[in-house]
Amino acid sequence: MIKIFRTRIRHHVNTSRISLLSIGTVFLRKLHLHGIMSSGSLESLNFDNLVLRSLPIDSEEENYIRQVSGACFSKVKPTPVSNPQLVAASLSALSLIDIDPKQVERADFAEFFSGNKLLPGSETAAHCYCGHQFGYFSGQLGDGAAMYLGEIVNKSGTRWEIQLKGSGLTPFSRSADGRKVLRSTIREFLCSEAIHHLGIPTTRAGSCVTSDSRVVRDIFYDGHPIQERCSIVLRIAPTFLRFGSFEIFKATDSETGRTGPSVGRNDILKQMLDYTVQTFYPEIWQAHSADKETAYVEFFKELTRRTARLVADWQSVGWCHGVLNTDNMSIVGVTIDYGPFGFMDKYDPDFICNASDDGGRYTYIKQPQICKWNIKKFAEAIQGVVPLAKTVPETKIFDEEYSDYYTKKMRKKFGLINTIEEQDGDLVGSFLDTLHKTGADFTNCFRCLSRLPLPGSPDFEERLQEVTEYLLSQCSTVEELKKEYRPRMNPRQFQMIMMLMESNPQLAPALGRGFAAFSQEIERLEKSKELENVTDEDKKKENQAMWTAWLKTYVERLKKEADKVTDLTAANQRRKEVMNMTNPRFILRNYIAQNAIDAAEKGDFSEVRRVLEILQTPYSEDLDLGSLSQATAETSPPAATEDTSNSVESRTFVEQCYDGKPPSWSTDLRVT
Repeated sequence: MIKIFRTRIRHHVNTSRISLLSIGTVFLRKLHLHGIMSSGSLESLNFDNLVLRSLPIDSEEENYIRQVSGACFSKVKPTPVSNPQLVAASLSALSLIDIDPKQVERADFAEFFSGNKLLPGSETAAHCYCGHQFGYFSGQLGDGAAMYLGEIVNKSGTRWEIQLKGSGLTPFSRSADGRKVLRSTIREFLCSEAIHHLGIPTTRAGSCVTSDSRVVRDIFYDGHPIQERCSIVLRIAPTFLRFGSFEIFKATDSETGRTGPSVGRNDILKQMLDYTVQTFYPEIWQAHSADKETAYVEFFKELTRRTARLVADWQSVGWCHGVLNTDNMSIVGVTIDYGPFGFMDKYDPDFICNASDDGGRYTYIKQPQICKWNIKKFAEAIQGVVPLAKTVPETKIFDEEYSDYYTKKMRKKFGLINTIEEQDGDLVGSFLDTLHKTGADFTNCFRCLSRLPLPGSPDFEERLQEVTEYLLSQCSTVEELKKEYRPRMNPRQFQMIMMLMESNPQLAPALGRGFAAFSQEIERLEKSKELENVTDEDKKKENQAMWTAWLKTYVERLKKEADKVTDLTAANQRRKEVMNMTNPRFILRNYIAQNAIDAAEKGDFSEVRRVLEILQTPYSEDLDLGSLSQATAETSPPAATEDTSNSVESRTFVEQCYDGKPPSWSTDLRVT
């Protein structure tokens, strides 16, 4: 092999003009071309790190916390971890970058995807960006825990950027340590794949790796820190550029006084726009490259459309991002940065998945308007090259695209595929209103509607009764609602704001998010008081009356669907297929993720892998969870533990079907 190496270097490389790293890269490519290295191996990945050739790189190579001006990336290396162990891998995500499934079984797989070893051709760097966080410009943020590994062009010619999240300190880590822990890494890994298999544009997760290295975390910021395992997720996307990437040029913000690190550098802004449009919107570039301003405006319009469709997708499955800051909005319109996200259990338009969002800025119902707000901030970010007069008027596209796309999604969810009626919007609204008033489960109630055939079917009345009973079974009990509306604010804080409001009500706006949290607490107290004398029997009667009334309206609408249908059996089958491919059976509820996390933190990774398998077929009606669990246990390698004396008996959740009403303890889970 050494002789082959020397021969190939001598014949193909001028060693006096090329670095040792480049020699190695050329050698590996030659091995691949001559069949010496197997296709699909970690050593044969086709790296082409275009963004580092296209955008400016920080001249400072030392890794320390700093403001990075005049650059989009800073070169930095991952920090190694002790004894990296593979928790789980998504073979479908890894296939995007041509990694053969057998590579996952390699002893050193976790070394590469923890950052302990670098893939041949990889160039590591951290990206500089800014952002509006909770409505306020925060100045420089950047990849504080994530690291660019490079870009891989796969066999079909598609370009994918890969990065590690949780791989150590970067110039943008601020006061943090650049690490992520097992619970947050599992959540990001599973949800990235869950969102993809739901059919929603997203970054992907190729692997989840943990280690014996530890960091201290105070989970609920309540003075009870614990040691947690450093863990790393491999993220895959066309690009990780985000709205905030273009905010590094922002002038001094009038509210916060902060500025972008590269303020006034319109030359770099033009570079970024050219790179983005040419690489990720090639049709626009080809049509308008002779007129750059037009190309930029067309790009802005298409980004607006993609963002509108993306948030409509989220709304249709009851998913909340949790931190919709401008630095968490993708420049190619995909879901990015999974933090305190959450799928709704019972429907609540004011659902807050992030316990840190005490002001309720990012509630479920507000997500579309927040995304549009972020689009406007992006327009401001590029105004150094594209006048606001050209971009801001185009934001009207957002409302049009969102309304059209969301309406089409809802029609499929209700099985309204034959006719269009003006009252369809009212039908959707009244369904959501009934869900809210009865405290019913969003996902399960939508899914069950496909069990109802069109009127005129032989078993229609029987199925109608079954659907009614199922909807009622998904409603909240009085005790569950009381638990939901229990106080959440610190009593002393609540009392202090109450006294302030009584003495100086004009100061309310100055309290910002604190006042919003206070208002929400008042609402919870009022709802809790309303329930004091309500019995379960009263609640059941009320629920039945509301669902019976809604179903009557729905049946009348379905009669119009059945008009002129000549083959009811075929029509029912088609309707059911459309509905069951739009209304998922499985979603990543918080309690499902928590079950997997609890097991993994005790050294048992089998539940993470089982949940991944379930989430890969979210619309399946025939998934055999029992055999799936057995297969997962048989094919998954045992998880390594640092101390065998602390190992736990391998556990699975065969009894957990994960498609029923969530357990009562799930309402106690908090994600920040």
